[in-house]
Amino acid sequence: MALLLTELKYLFKRFVLIANVLPAIFGFLIAVKYYNVSFMDVWLQLLLLLFGSGMLVAGALTLNNWLEADVDKLMERTKQRPTVTGTISLRAVLILGIVLSIIGQFILFMINIEVALYGFIGWYTYVVVYTVWTKRRVTWNTHIGSLSGAVTPLMGWAVFDTALHPIPLSLFAVMFLWQMPHTYAIAIRKYDDYARAGLKMLPVVKGYQVTICRTNIYIALLLFIPLFLENFHPLFYGVFTVINIGWLIIGLSGFKHNSIVNWANKLFVNSLVYLLTIFITYLVFVS
Repeated sequence: MALLLTELKYLFKRFVLIANVLPAIFGFLIAVKYYNVSFMDVWLQLLLLLFGSGMLVAGALTLNNWLEADVDKLMERTKQRPTVTGTISLRAVLILGIVLSIIGQFILFMINIEVALYGFIGWYTYVVVYTVWTKRRVTWNTHIGSLSGAVTPLMGWAVFDTALHPIPLSLFAVMFLWQMPHTYAIAIRKYDDYARAGLKMLPVVKGYQVTICRTNIYIALLLFIPLFLENFHPLFYGVFTVINIGWLIIGLSGFKHNSIVNWANKLFVNSLVYLLTIFITYLVFVS
């Protein structure tokens, strides 16, 4: 049993799974506060969102492993996955990915059609457009992957009302822009792996300087998001700006950093701190 759980941990990419489900939960919680809904009235919807999004993301990640078994064996960070070691057959991985995706999508449909639609958009862009069509061909594959992750807070908000609203759309923008430097940092840290596997990540194709420039462009764009928001306590705008400036300073330090890998490690760790802090800032100051 312990061995199976370990293999599933690698198969589901547990930290990636958590990182995709949490924004959906934050989108839900921010909407609860904005609409002044009693948590006791919506606990069932929260459970459905948690399990539905969790299974759908797990299904997508499992199918990603199945589709990339050939390149995963070339990369140090992925060679322990069961699709490489053979501890779980590729056929079983494929079936598991399909079953989890179907169950997750069905659970989201139990909430409402809009939640399920955003779930499907995220699943399709990640599995088909990102993994199958772009990751091995073009450097802008990162934009597609970012689009997939950015729909998650829309799912949480759509439990209550349409996500075509400034707050969830701003969360979508935060997620999309945030994922670019976050992913670039990973690509720099794992440069040799990506180069060996032939995946078209920006640092491998365009080099470090281009990657540093684009990293800072996306971080700088985050500064403009509060301009499109209302219904927040005045302190929100100051806190949001300070957090963004702090991350931008780290990004700009890449131009003078002695070690590109050390800078990427710092950027990666702070990207996680940044996203969690931004979501908490939304939750605290929304009204």
